[in-house]
Amino acid sequence: MRLTTRGRYAVTAMLDLSFYALRGPISLAEISHRQDISLSYLEQLFAKLRRRGLVRSVRGPGGGYVLGERPEAISVAAIIRAVDEPLRATSCDGASEQGCRQGLTNPDNPSRCITHHLWEQVGEHLNHYLESLNLARLLADARFPALQGE
Repeated sequence: MRLTTRGRYAVTAMLDLSFYALRGPISLAEISHRQDISLSYLEQLFAKLRRRGLVRSVRGPGGGYVLGERPEAISVAAIIRAVDEPLRATSCDGASEQGCRQGLTNPDNPSRCITHHLWEQVGEHLNHYLESLNLARLLADARFPALQGE
């Protein structure tokens, strides 16, 4: 299982936006500077987040982005899905006729590898866990000193 930079950066940027939300709209340039994420990459991510309603853009002087919902209503899983990051531990997509094509095949289902069921369950647990985490909970977590240091 691999979470790409797209998903990690989206969660990081949304957490940054949540932390500084009381200041009003936050520019992507500010997030880019604080989190060392390319501005053009953030623009791509925030276009997807905006389409899903997780953020809103505010135009004009002092404009930028604000959360589209309360921090309690935005799960980590929703952020990751918004940027087209799959939340699964299997290497196949489940819809392909080619199946897993990795490792030993399952004698009962030759299109699946022998460990498919295991990784499918791991993916389900991961998805439930990330659904249970929201921005408010992450903000309250003391394990984010980098955000708290400014």
